[in-house]
Amino acid sequence: MKKDDCIFCKIVSGEIPAHKVYEDEDSLAFLDINPTREGHTLVIPKEHYTTVEDMPNNKYSNLMLVVKKLKTLYKKIFKTPQVGLFVSGWDVPHAHVHVLPMESSGDISSKGSKDNPSPKPSYGWFSNTAKKITQEL
Repeated sequence: MKKDDCIFCKIVSGEIPAHKVYEDEDSLAFLDINPTREGHTLVIPKEHYTTVEDMPNNKYSNLMLVVKKLKTLYKKIFKTPQVGLFVSGWDVPHAHVHVLPMESSGDISSKGSKDNPSPKPSYGWFSNTAKKITQEL
């Protein structure tokens, strides 16, 4: 996939809107458009890398520090016993990490969410969730 065709690169450039919850010089975090649970977030490098393995170590480290920050914050905001992380690399060929507040181990199963999809949340739901997160940063 060319960078010009990448949906995440278009989010970084502002071509496509997203509910952003964190941004710095190298990274961007935004709510997943097909969330498994409230707070389901994608953390991406602003620069295009197809997978996390393709990232230089310093960029990968910076990305994971953002992930750690959100993971810690989400336990507080969403009052869940755990916040899971996963990197699947299947859906969008742009390096990204899923950050997912969890009530149980089944919450992180992307297969389960595809087999039993939930109704798509409203724009207002996304806005309220993004606001809840950004107010704490």
